[in-house]
Amino acid sequence: MTVDKARIEAAVVELLHAIGEDPKRAGLTTTPTRVAEAYAEFFAGIGADPLDHLQETLAVSELSDAVVLTDIAFRSICEHHLLPFIGVAHVAYLPLNKVVGLGKLPRVVATIAARPQVQERLTEQIADALEEGLGARGVLVVLDAAHQCVAARGLEQPNTRTITMASRGHLSDVHARAELMALIGGPRG
Repeated sequence: MTVDKARIEAAVVELLHAIGEDPKRAGLTTTPTRVAEAYAEFFAGIGADPLDHLQETLAVSELSDAVVLTDIAFRSICEHHLLPFIGVAHVAYLPLNKVVGLGKLPRVVATIAARPQVQERLTEQIADALEEGLGARGVLVVLDAAHQCVAARGLEQPNTRTITMASRGHLSDVHARAELMALIGGPRG
């Protein structure tokens, strides 16, 4: 899907008028174009299939206990206020008979995050994609994010974080995922 940048630009001009600004004043003349370009980036995941990133796999004869990738930076846009939430994703899976290149996991996260979202659904969709695309024995996804709709408006809580988790298969059991949770939350470096 391609974003209609001309419509976004027109909408931003109208928005500037609506808040009492002059879209032709110095400093705002290129704002509609910049916003349209940003929105094209922010919403590039609409219509994209995250499973495309999981097509190229490597068959493995020996099962790995787990593949864990932590601190995958992501940003998404809250569908309620169209403000960003930014954080990190931690993903783990228990391979059945195939693994995927580690660079593919951040691509799955980025593709799904590039849509108007709520963090809870984003977490579930990443887990679903990894479970389906890899046929994994178990999947664990933990997202830790700061939401600008919470930080910059309403009660203005700039230091709050939202943590969500989704698990599938063998990792749905709290005891089975305890070691992975310790790895995700453990010291870095």
